[in-house]
Amino acid sequence: MKKLFKIALGIILIIIFIIIITSISIYNFGWNSKPVKSDTAIILGCQVYGSEPSPFLMWRCDEGLRLYKDGIVSKIIVSGGKGQGENISEAQAMKVYLISKGMDESDIIIEDKSASTAANLINSNKIMKQYNLKTAVIVSNKYHLKRASLIAKSLGINASYSGVFVTPYKNHEYYGFIREIPALMKYYIVKVYSLVK
Repeated sequence: MKKLFKIALGIILIIIFIIIITSISIYNFGWNSKPVKSDTAIILGCQVYGSEPSPFLMWRCDEGLRLYKDGIVSKIIVSGGKGQGENISEAQAMKVYLISKGMDESDIIIEDKSASTAANLINSNKIMKQYNLKTAVIVSNKYHLKRASLIAKSLGINASYSGVFVTPYKNHEYYGFIREIPALMKYYIVKVYSLVK
């Protein structure tokens, strides 16, 4: 009985250790990432309310627009398909928003087929090759950047990262951070499994 207890305790401690390490990894990457001058920004999709960008998506767009206006990027790829309860695709909502803020429509490239972070980056990578764009700044919420970076690296995307923290919605940010922990752990597990298979 004592042996079983020790084994169970050991497993619990290992899981706690992995969760702590994963959390630190997400935090450090998100809060320390800095954009560098690149050919394009890739704004990863997020929920649209009807036809309007959600606050998270709006802040991502504002960050992409800042990079554009500061001359860090010359193009923006808006990436995201049409989800449940959305009247238009996330990409289209982003395009409309960016144009309303004064961005030149000719510098916006739409990717409106994806429904996940991996699909965002796979499809955006194809667009980069099509338009001969060699480097990118990937824009999302800070907690999302670590996993996005791993996917981008696996695809061979030469990228830097720029994250947002939506201060009026701190509880949503904390919830997103917590959700990202198992998502990143799952990514590592699937990656390891694919290597040993």
